[in-house]
Amino acid sequence: MNTKRLFPIAIAACIFAGVAADSPSNSGVVYLNHERVSAMFATGGTLLATNNFKVMALRRDKPGEVEVHDSDTDIFYIVEGTAKFVTGGQVLEAKSIGHGETRGRSINGGEERTLAKGDVLVIPNGVPHWFKDVRGEFLYYVVKVSH
Repeated sequence: MNTKRLFPIAIAACIFAGVAADSPSNSGVVYLNHERVSAMFATGGTLLATNNFKVMALRRDKPGEVEVHDSDTDIFYIVEGTAKFVTGGQVLEAKSIGHGETRGRSINGGEERTLAKGDVLVIPNGVPHWFKDVRGEFLYYVVKVSH
């Protein structure tokens, strides 16, 4: 099965599992229509949040800060655009922004990849990650799984 088909199935399974656990009397089905998803991609933000995970539709047009999440694994699915992305290495100018969340200016070392439409990337908790360079409009889903 290719990644275009696998990722939506994985999102649906996560949504079903999380919602079913939070509301046992409910069927567990969550439907996010294309208008809501498109609107969220216009600004970027969270489509669904439970105690166990979040599903986000995000956009970028420039690099960001380095992120390190002590308790969250990020699963990215790239919808549109390309970006240079670095994982691992040492965070430079690291600062805590809250419980279990660190940000930094850049990464020394690490592994650089070019992300493009259709790519899936899983970033385990504790691994520094950074959008080093973004070319044009970059749209992606993030499933953030809490441990």
